[in-house]
This record gives sequence, structure tokens and C-alpha cells, in this order.
Amino acid sequence: MSKAGFVTAADVAKLAGVSRSAVSRTFTPDAYVSPAVREKVLRAADELGYRVNRLAKDLQTSRSSMVAIVGARFYEPYVAGLLDDLSAALIGKGLHALLLNASSQDMTALLNLVLEYRVRAVIVLSGAPPRELIDQCLRARQRMILINRHMEDVEAGSIETDDRMGGRLAAEHLLAAGRRKLCVVRSGADTPSQRRRAAGFLERLDEEGIACERWVAGRGNYEAGCEAARSLLRGSGPAIAPDIDGVFAATDRTALGFLNTARFEMGVSVPQDVAVIGFDDIPEAAWSSHNLTTIRQSAPDVVAAVLTLLAEDDEDAGPRRVAIPVSLVERGTV
Repeated sequence: MSKAGFVTAADVAKLAGVSRSAVSRTFTPDAYVSPAVREKVLRAADELGYRVNRLAKDLQTSRSSMVAIVGARFYEPYVAGLLDDLSAALIGKGLHALLLNASSQDMTALLNLVLEYRVRAVIVLSGAPPRELIDQCLRARQRMILINRHMEDVEAGSIETDDRMGGRLAAEHLLAAGRRKLCVVRSGADTPSQRRRAAGFLERLDEEGIACERWVAGRGNYEAGCEAARSLLRGSGPAIAPDIDGVFAATDRTALGFLNTARFEMGVSVPQDVAVIGFDDIPEAAWSSHNLTTIRQSAPDVVAAVLTLLAEDDEDAGPRRVAIPVSLVERGTV
């Protein structure tokens, strides 16, 4: 065995005194090998520290154990939590995640990585990557699963949180609390998910004949909330009533930016002066310092849907859509 490089199956076969194929069968599920040979191989493998080369095995079987996850803004709490749950679930199924950051401007390099690895599937998170990359993957017959990336004309599996219903639930809760001077706030990123949530909110208010302000700006979700509070609550203070009495933020991070700026910078009381509802139910929403009322989209439900689609036969995997329900989480900001 060479002093440099990885231990190979040939090294194990030589030490165990068996053939190379016997080593391969030993580490292949359901393949036959006699108990005596198996014991020799496992003893030699343990002594040498041998591990199966999964990439090479994938090439032999023409069925990859790798799943690509393409997304952006991985620092966002909901995305980070989803990635944590999803990567753990993939490992539990004997699969492995290839994480690709679509924030890069070099889409050609990203596309090459996706196609050259010949992954079992590409999972595309909301808001990324550009449509062109999705189209090119599909032309290359690469199986895809889109999460909160609704595209009617795309032949791919799709998992969609009921964002529109979440917006309606937020509107109904603010109306039930007697709020009538309302505003919907979302960041300048203006992702499809954020637009659907805002649309559901506005639709419900329109049914009641209630006008609603709209605020779209800011480079990041939290920053958008801060900027919205400074703009919408300008001139407010302990003795001055703000012009709005209820806010629906399209993400929890935006809601938290609004909430903290309103309380600690603008001197506005929440929920007495302004009620605030977010969307996602990230862990920080439940902190006692925030106690944010929000709309919950369940990351475990999304992960379970991904595993269901991955388990389906490639030949039967058409453009099936899986809907993820949402629910209102009542806390202390309404």
C-alpha cells in the first residue's frame, strides 16, 4: 500500500487474501459473500481504515447518491434551519448534499457543477437561481424539485407552502384585533414567496373594502423592517399616535427589524400602538424579547415532501406538486 493517498479496495483484497470482487460484494447490500470471506474482508478493512468510495460506486451503478441543493442567502434563519433538517434527512436515507450558492454571478460555473456531478436530483430553494439555470438543467434531463418556486410551465416536482393562505390568516387576525390602518411590508429582494404572501393579505382586506399601504424596499429582510419602521412611524412617539396600527411583514426577519426599531428607536408601543405579524416562525420569533405573532411554515413538512418526491421512481416522477399548509401562531405582538 502506498504511503500517500487513500486506502483502496485492492489494498484490502491483498491483506485479506481475497479477490477484488469479493471486497466489492462485501460492501454491496444484498450481494452474496460467504461468512468466512466477509469476516476476512471486514477485518482487513478495519485494520487499514478503508472506506467505500461512494463517487466511484455511483459511476458503477449509474445512480448517484448525491443531491444538489441550490439556493442563496443561506444566512437567513429559516433557510439555515431548512438546510440543517434537509441535509440530516438526506444522510439518513444514504444520500449526500452538494450545496451550491446561487448568489454567485457566474451561472455557467454553477450549471457546470450541477451537470458534471450527475446528481440524483437538484433541489431549488425559493428565490434562486435564475430561470435560465433551471431551463438548462431541464434541457439536460436533470431531475429537479422546486421549493416555493412556482413555475407553471416547468416539468419538475414542486413543493409549495400555502403563502397566499398565510397572508389571508394574517389579515384576518389583524382585523379581528380591530386594526384598520394596515400596511404590508416586504424587502427589496421581492421573492415569489413574499409576493404571494402580500397578495393573500391584500386580497383578504379587499374583500372587506379596507385600503392598505404597501412598503417594498431594503437590501436585506431585517434591514427592510428597520427602514419600514423609520419611514412609516416617522414623527411617532409616546404621545403621538402612528398613522398605521397594524403591519404584516412578509418574513419574520422583516417583522423583527420593524418590531425592534419601533420599540427601541421610535418609541412606539407594540402591540398597543402598532400590531405586528411575521411569516416563517423562525426560532427567534419565540424569544421572550420578541414574542412575535407569526405564520408558521413547517420545515419538517417540507423535508418530508422532498424525501417523498426523491423516493418516487425516476420514470414516474412527473411535475407533481405537494402543498404545505400554514398556521397562525398567536404570541404577544397583536
